[in-house]
Amino acid sequence: MMDILHRIGVLSAPDAVYAALTTVEGLADWWTEDTEGDTGIGGVIRFRFEAGGFDMKVLEARPEERVVWEVVDGPEEWIGTRVRFDLKEEDGFTIVLFRHEGWKEPVEFMYHCSTKWAIFLMSLKRLVETGKGEPAPRDVRIGNWH
Repeated sequence: MMDILHRIGVLSAPDAVYAALTTVEGLADWWTEDTEGDTGIGGVIRFRFEAGGFDMKVLEARPEERVVWEVVDGPEEWIGTRVRFDLKEEDGFTIVLFRHEGWKEPVEFMYHCSTKWAIFLMSLKRLVETGKGEPAPRDVRIGNWH
């Protein structure tokens, strides 16, 4: 199994980052504007993009510590993978340790998704620090897959 890993520091308290990861409004403000669903444990959040979308089942949501989703619908390569955000406070930053774990193999789509996750994590950082993220469809286009 292969994982996508990223680390970012956000100049904010963990509760602000946690809110951006656990509310439909917060998620729509940094990942994709077309977000809806139930962000509670066991709920399913639907994220839609120009080129398709993903449905995530909420497995874990520990305030100011961790959010974990399982991909239950979307591209074949994503189904069954997990998306995880671990939060910790260090020197005035909330450190976000991001994992998109459980890829069966490092296909070209994984490379693309790794770059897009980095772009969207920077959008999360901007949202929490400035009040304005860059969610899809206003995100950076990196190629023919958007």
